[in-house]
Amino acid sequence: MKSIKKNIESDEIIWSNLKLRLKEIYGEAEYSNWLKLLTFSKIEKDVIVFYAPTKFMCDWILSHYGKKILSLWIEKNKSIKDISVHVYNDKESKEKNENFKKTNIKSDTDEFENNLDPRFTFKDFVVGKSNELAFSACRRVADSEDVPFNPLFLYGGVGLGKTHLMHAIAWQRKKLNPKLKILYLSAEKFMYEFIKALRLKNTVTFKEQFRSVNLLMIDDVQFIIGKESTQEEFFHTFNALADQNRQMVISADKSPSDLEGLEERLRSRLGWGLVADIHPTTYELRLSIIEAKIEKYNIDLSKDVIEFLAHKITSSVRELEGALTRLAAHVTLVGRNVDLEIAEDLLQDLLRASDRRTTIDQIQKKVAEHFNVKISDMHSARRSRTVARPRQIAMFLSKNLTTRSLPEIGRKFGGRDHTTVIHAIKKIQELVKNDSSLSEDIEILTRSLQS
Repeated sequence: MKSIKKNIESDEIIWSNLKLRLKEIYGEAEYSNWLKLLTFSKIEKDVIVFYAPTKFMCDWILSHYGKKILSLWIEKNKSIKDISVHVYNDKESKEKNENFKKTNIKSDTDEFENNLDPRFTFKDFVVGKSNELAFSACRRVADSEDVPFNPLFLYGGVGLGKTHLMHAIAWQRKKLNPKLKILYLSAEKFMYEFIKALRLKNTVTFKEQFRSVNLLMIDDVQFIIGKESTQEEFFHTFNALADQNRQMVISADKSPSDLEGLEERLRSRLGWGLVADIHPTTYELRLSIIEAKIEKYNIDLSKDVIEFLAHKITSSVRELEGALTRLAAHVTLVGRNVDLEIAEDLLQDLLRASDRRTTIDQIQKKVAEHFNVKISDMHSARRSRTVARPRQIAMFLSKNLTTRSLPEIGRKFGGRDHTTVIHAIKKIQELVKNDSSLSEDIEILTRSLQS
């Protein structure tokens, strides 16, 4: 009996350590949204058994995090073959399930601070020509007692600072008035909370929570495209807060007018207030960001290394910060300064990716032109072969030429599920084996996009 107990404790320790790894990999917000309520149960016949509160959550965790959890566990125990996630049942965990049913999104201090990154403040945001309008608008919202424009809609590419500015607004508002009810969450989390409320037949509480806040911030609103019931609820939430003159801040990867697949009435309302674009960074802004970060990291980089980074890593601030973190770690751990040769060696993977950077938007545009279809067809629900086949080819190229995940690719194609993307990729892979014309089309498109 003692040996059995020892094994169970060992597995619990493994899971406890893996949770810390998962939090590092996915970040505090994503970990809290999805993995925090995942409970380890046992290992049975080389299968790790977990429990989660709902069937939806079980399916989501398996499809989005299952492979990563499995690979991390195999590093500790090579005998593990698979994982399974089940809904809590009364016999196994009645108390935990009941606690989950009582769990709601809170606006108290603990929940507020758990949802926000303390690094993301106005003080730590570097301003340049590409983001000065968005920054000024966010400062106005953060410092105003009234509602200057509703909503404030921020849009721009990945890693350009939208989330940073939203967190900064929340921290400043809370600093000026600690009693304010502030709620920040991703559109993905909004959808999850809404579906949970439907399952638990608790939509009244859900509506009360979201419609009683002083400041509501929804990140990556493009995620709800194609989710009709979630769009409907978001529409009514938006109207309720607007009627009460409560501030809303929304972000997306495109402007409201370009969010194809979003209901027209919702697109119209998102454009009511101020729409602020965050453009790709300029060389001067990247220099300023690097100088601010190396001062924060307290490391010394030569002028040629700084200029090299500013010229080469252009896709996002997030990637630039990642490069600097890597260089800072080298200086700290190895104890040697970084010259240009060392920088090129340490960052060779990032530099290669930056050199061949292709976006899904570029792929969709190029494929649409090649097959003489509309770009809007890439996001539409049309299933005719003249539209569906180019769309599948664009998904195939998106997987091969970008680093985007399958769910991210699906979202860029009208909010489609990742399984649809998998089907498209496999379909094109099968067709090119016997269709020389299609193979030639894909080769031409690939060369064109990478040139």
